[in-house]
Amino acid sequence: MFDFQIVTTWFDNLLRQTLGLGDFWSILIECVMVGLIILTIYALIAMFMIFFERKVCAWFQCRLGPMRVGPWGVFQVLADVLKMLIKEIFGVDRSDKFLYALAPCLTIVASVGTFSFLPWNKGAQVLDFNVGVFMITAISSIGVLGVILSGWGSNNKYSVVSAMRGAVQMISYEMSLGLCMVIAVVLCGTMQLSGIVEAQTGPWKWLIIQGHIPAIVAFCIFLIAGNAEANRGPFDLAEAESELTAGYHTEYSGMGFGYFYLAEYLNLVVISGLAAAIFLGGWAPLNIGVDGFDAVMNYIPGFVWFIGKTLAVIWVLMWVRWTFPRLRIDHILILEWKYLMPLTLITLVVMTACVSLGLTF
Repeated sequence: MFDFQIVTTWFDNLLRQTLGLGDFWSILIECVMVGLIILTIYALIAMFMIFFERKVCAWFQCRLGPMRVGPWGVFQVLADVLKMLIKEIFGVDRSDKFLYALAPCLTIVASVGTFSFLPWNKGAQVLDFNVGVFMITAISSIGVLGVILSGWGSNNKYSVVSAMRGAVQMISYEMSLGLCMVIAVVLCGTMQLSGIVEAQTGPWKWLIIQGHIPAIVAFCIFLIAGNAEANRGPFDLAEAESELTAGYHTEYSGMGFGYFYLAEYLNLVVISGLAAAIFLGGWAPLNIGVDGFDAVMNYIPGFVWFIGKTLAVIWVLMWVRWTFPRLRIDHILILEWKYLMPLTLITLVVMTACVSLGLTF
C-alpha cells in the first residue's frame, strides 16, 4: 500500500532544505497548496455528484436524464454552473444583512471542514487529529448555525419555519450519528480517523466484520442518521417544496444559493466517506487470508478502494431518496428519539461488552 507521506515529506524537504525557505514560508506555501487542492477537489466532486444523482434519479424513474448538452449530457452541469455564476445576487428588504450573508459562509465552512478529514489513502489526509471523531462532530455542528441564520436572516416566514425544522432535525440526528462513531472508537481504541482505518487492515478486519452484529447495526443507524443530517430525502422536510417553497434558502440567488447547493451534495459525500472509512475499512483492501487473493487486492491503490466504497454508499443513499416518500416532521423526530437513540445506546453497551469479553473477530 503506497504511503502518500513519502510525497508530502519530499515536498517539505524541497522547500526547507533544497530551496532554503524557513519554517514560516514553508508552512505558508504548504497551507496555500493544500487549500487550493481541497477547493479544487471539492468543486469537481460537487459537479460530478450533481450529474451522478441526475442519472441515478432518471434510472430509478425509467428515463434518460439530461442528454442534450454534450454527449450523454455530461456538460449539463457546466452549463448550470455558468448560469449560477452569472445570475444576479439580489438583496432582501427588511432582512438582517449580516446574518443573511453569513449563513451560506457557515454552511460551506462546515462542509469543507468535515471534507478535510476524509482519509483518501494512507498518508493522504489533510486533517488527522488524535481526537478526529470529536473534531468532525464539532465542525459539522456549524452547519446547523448556517441553516438557522439563513432562515432568520431572510425575514421570510417560510424560511423561518424551514430553518426551525432543519435545526431540530439536524440536532436530533447528530446524537445518533455521534454515538455510532463512539461505537467504532470503542472497538478500535482510538479517536484518530487514520487509526480507525489502520485497525481495519488485515484479513476480515473491516469493522462491520470484526464487530459483527453490533457494528452492522451501528452502520445502518449511521446511514439513516447521516441521511437526515445531510437533509436528504426522505428526511428533506426543511426543503419541502410543496409546503415551504425552497425552504431556508428561498431568498438566496446566485452563489448564495450555490453554496447551499454545493454543501448539500458534499455533505452526502462526507457522510458516505465517513461510513466507508469507519465501518468499511476506508482505503484498506479486502483481505480474506488467502495469499493469492490478498496479493491481488493489495495491488489496487488505497484511494481506489476508498472512492469505490464511498460511491457504493452514495448509491445506496440515493436509492433510498428516490424510493421512499418524504416523512412528516413528527415522524422524523419519533424515529430518532423513540427508536434510533435507544437502539444506538443499547448497541454501544453491547459493543463495549463484546470488546471487554473478547467477543470480536
